[in-house]
Amino acid sequence: MKFKIIIITICSFLLISCASKKIDELAGLTPEQLYQEGMKKMRAESYSGSLKYFDRINQEFPYSSLASRSQLMESYAYYKTGKYEYALASLEDYISLYPGEKSIQYAYYLKSLCYYNQILEVRFDQHTTEQAKTSLMEIINRFPESKYSRDAKFKLSLVLDHLAGKEMEIGRFYLNQGSIIAAINRFQIVVLQYQSTSQIQEALYRLVECYYILGVEEEAKKYAAVLGNNYPESKWYKHSYNLLEGNNAKASKN
Repeated sequence: MKFKIIIITICSFLLISCASKKIDELAGLTPEQLYQEGMKKMRAESYSGSLKYFDRINQEFPYSSLASRSQLMESYAYYKTGKYEYALASLEDYISLYPGEKSIQYAYYLKSLCYYNQILEVRFDQHTTEQAKTSLMEIINRFPESKYSRDAKFKLSLVLDHLAGKEMEIGRFYLNQGSIIAAINRFQIVVLQYQSTSQIQEALYRLVECYYILGVEEEAKKYAAVLGNNYPESKWYKHSYNLLEGNNAKASKN
């Protein structure tokens, strides 16, 4: 019995000792060594494996010359593993702690990518899309001449088209339900706020259609004229023309 107790005690001691060694495997490493190991993991695309090295620098060596780079690498590792909330939190720390660093432009860009990559399908809530829009515009305004600004402009056009598409979807729903005024409000948002998107032509046509249904012919003609002047070859202008000409043809017969 005593022999069994001794064996159990020894095994427990060994397990505790091994656990302690596992926990402290980074103990004694310098910031330079930690950073080198973290970058090795990054180069091997073991992004999750790199996090513990960068986190150790951030936690234990916040005044190290490698602290800022480590913070940004940690953010990037979270981004690559799809942990966008963690990446955003880490980036906010970087931006607040190191606003003068050369990599600050990239930090803002990476922040926008975290939102951009989370954009949901058009039928769902667009809160993340709005955040992506705000973040991309921030890059364009803060760093207008940077390479990140050029890409941000391209991505912003896609984001705006996405947001306009959502407004169009809601507007068509109201139109099909017979809620014409509510539909008009949605289509006018596209005309006023998203003029550069691919949704603008249909939005103008839908306004022609809505005012035609309401019997407000002058407003219908106004939006048809805008559509014809700007997009004379558009199928939506042809629809508008046929709609209004059909109405005039009926009137002349009467």
